Amino acid sequence: MPKPRSSEGSKNLISQRLIELRKKHGLSQRDLAQKLQLAGYDMDKNVITRIETGKRYVTDIELQALIRIFGISYDDLIDPGTND
Repeated sequence: MPKPRSSEGSKNLISQRLIELRKKHGLSQRDLAQKLQLAGYDMDKNVITRIETGKRYVTDIELQALIRIFGISYDDLIDPGTND
């Protein structure tokens, strides 16, 4: 059975938003991975790269980690346009 993808073919909905958040906070992919690892999440730079390029699915635990690192809500990560 094929796994779901976005209408653009991405394996996740947060790729562009993650790039925006990371840059807004002045973090490189390596910096973000280090923050996540220090917070106890096993996500390295390659994971961040694959999420941002839409080549990797994101688990609920990883979503929670990103929400905590950036101090945002789930809605702000998944669908930021609904909170304007």
